[in-house]
Amino acid sequence: MDDQHGILMDTINDLRLTLMNGNSKERINAQLEQLIDFTRLHFQSEERLLEQQAFPGLFTHRAAHVTLLVQVREAIAHAGRYVDGESVSLLSQLRSLYLEHFEEFDRTYAAWLNDRGVY
Repeated sequence: MDDQHGILMDTINDLRLTLMNGNSKERINAQLEQLIDFTRLHFQSEERLLEQQAFPGLFTHRAAHVTLLVQVREAIAHAGRYVDGESVSLLSQLRSLYLEHFEEFDRTYAAWLNDRGVY
């Protein structure tokens, strides 16, 4: 899961480079869709692992995933109406959303799995 978290953050960093280099709106939208697709894949992997290990907080964690995806989509939709100066705001918001999720929710299951010798 940590590797996937790193890939998610790398995807956001790649998006930053794309925005800084003035790439086309199509290229930016493609990278945003890639971020959403990988986020969904990551959430599916994480939820499957937590289900296999009978993690007691799975329902809450799954709900947090739904909330995060809604927040990411809202940020992207807002950015679709933005002027160029808001790209920094979008990147900051995306980074914050993911980091807050990792810190608040994923640390909980990581400790729980570690205590059971899964990681």
